[in-house]
Amino acid sequence: MPFSKTGSALPAVFNTRDEAMHKQLKNPIAPMFSLSNTITHENFVNQVLQVLFHQLDRRFVDSHTTFDLGNWLQYFAFDVMGTLTFSKRYGFLEKGQDVNGMLETIWNYMTDAAPFTQIPWLDDLWRKNRLVATLRGSTGFSILQVVSDFIGERQQKVHANEKGEGKVPPQDRDMLSRFLEIAQTNESVPPWSDKLAFLSSRSFPVMTPSLTISRYLRAPTAWTFSNIIAGSDSTGVVLKTTMYNLLAHPSTVQRLYEELLTAERTQHLTRPFPTWTEVCDLPYLDACINEGVRLHPPFCLPFERVVPDGGITVCGHFFSGGTVVGMSPWVVNRHRPTFGEDADRWRPERWLAQGAEHRKKLDSSVLTFGAGRRVCLGKNIAFLEMKKLVAALVLNYEVSNRLLLHRMSTY
Repeated sequence: MPFSKTGSALPAVFNTRDEAMHKQLKNPIAPMFSLSNTITHENFVNQVLQVLFHQLDRRFVDSHTTFDLGNWLQYFAFDVMGTLTFSKRYGFLEKGQDVNGMLETIWNYMTDAAPFTQIPWLDDLWRKNRLVATLRGSTGFSILQVVSDFIGERQQKVHANEKGEGKVPPQDRDMLSRFLEIAQTNESVPPWSDKLAFLSSRSFPVMTPSLTISRYLRAPTAWTFSNIIAGSDSTGVVLKTTMYNLLAHPSTVQRLYEELLTAERTQHLTRPFPTWTEVCDLPYLDACINEGVRLHPPFCLPFERVVPDGGITVCGHFFSGGTVVGMSPWVVNRHRPTFGEDADRWRPERWLAQGAEHRKKLDSSVLTFGAGRRVCLGKNIAFLEMKKLVAALVLNYEVSNRLLLHRMSTY
C-alpha cells in the first residue's frame, strides 16, 4: 500500500476506515463487479488462458520438464487482471517471471504489514509518523507507477479520439475505461480535494510526470490500484492452493476429471477452454474451488473492525467504543462445529455431503472474501478465473505432482 512522505496512505475500498469515504469509493463501481457484468469479461480471460497454454506447451510439455506450476498460476492471475483492467497483459506469462517488481513489492509489503497489524503503536510510529515517513521515503511506488503509466496511455487514446484521430475499439471497454467514464459522469464520486491529494508531486517528490495525477483521475487511480493489489495476488494464492491439493490427493483430481468428461459427453464443453456457463454449476468443480478458498485465505490476519461509540455486545461480551475487534479467516474457516472435525484437511466432498441447506451454511461461514458491507468486490471475478482455469488444466493436460506429462489430444 503506498504511504507518502507525509505518512498518509492511498485511500482504497479495502483499507478506508471512514464509512462515508468507503461508500463514495465503492458505490459508483460496485455494479461493475456483479456476476452479470463480470461474465462479459470472459473473453479477456480466454485470451490469457491461450497465452498460458502456449507457454506451458512451448516450455515444458514436449520436453517433460519439471517446473513450479504455482509460479505460473500467479503469473496467470496477474495477467488476467491486467487484461481485464487495461486490455493489456503485464507480460508475466510471456517472460515467465516477475515484471516491474510487482510481485516483490506486494510480498515485501505483506511481510512488513503483518507485524504492524499486531503492534498498532509501532504502525503509528513507523508508518504514519510524518518525520519517519519523510526519512523513509514513499512505498508502493512501483505499482503506482504502473497504474499511472496505463492511465496516461489511455488518456492519450481518449484525447486522440476526441480530436477525431482515432477510435477506441469495442474490445477496449475494459475496467479502466469504465472507471474513467464513472469518474466523469457519476456525481457521487467525491471531488478528492482533501484525502486523495495524497496523489501529488508534493507527497511523492520522485514522481515521474505521469504520476502527477489530476483531480479527475484520482478516483480511477485508487480503483485501479486496488485491482492490481487485491485482484491478482489473492486469486493466485487460491489457485495455487486448489491445484496443489488436487495434485496431492490424486483421487480428487481423478473425480474432477471424470465430472468434466461426463459434462462433455452430456452437455458439450467448449475445448480447449470451457465457458463459464458450461462449468459454473458443476458440483465437484464447485466443491474443489470452495475448498481451496476455505483452506488458504490469502489474507490470514484478522479482519478488524472498530467498535462504534456507545459500545456493542458480541456473543455476550460487551466491548466499549473504540475497541478493535477482529476475526481471522484462517481460524473462522476451520471452525470444527461448522466444517467438521477434519476442518484442517482437504476434502471437497464436505461441500456435497448434506444437501443444499448445509451447503448454504458452509458458504455463509467462509470469511475468505470478508462479509457485510466490506465483502470483496472482486469475488465474482476470482471465481470466473478459478473455475475456468482449473477446469481447462484438468481437462486438457495429464497432470502429476511432479510435472505436466503431456497435452491430451482428445479433441
